[in-house]
Amino acid sequence: QVRLVESGGGLVQPGGSLRLSCAASRFIFSITPMAWYRQAPGKQRELVARITSGNTTNYAVSVKGRFTISRDNAKNTVYLQMNSLKFEDTAVYYCAREGPRTDWGQGTQVTVSS
Repeated sequence: QVRLVESGGGLVQPGGSLRLSCAASRFIFSITPMAWYRQAPGKQRELVARITSGNTTNYAVSVKGRFTISRDNAKNTVYLQMNSLKFEDTAVYYCAREGPRTDWGQGTQVTVSS
């Protein structure tokens, strides 16, 4: 069974930075597209960023230029570097293995507050 474990969330002030990590196991990570999603209270889950096995990336318009997704295939880990955080970035962030069926991690809370 696919295992995705996120870490790195927390409380940060506006303008601050956080780096999320997602440790993956029980599938061939290096050939798998990975993504970060988020879900704010009362809102639908939305795509934040995606990275292919060939390191092609795409981002939601709302985070482009502030967030960076990357992967380390040697560590089976995908990262989300989040800079210039805004109040509206507050959400639970989920790591996802994308494919015919999407697998999800348990989520990590990111709260941007002064």
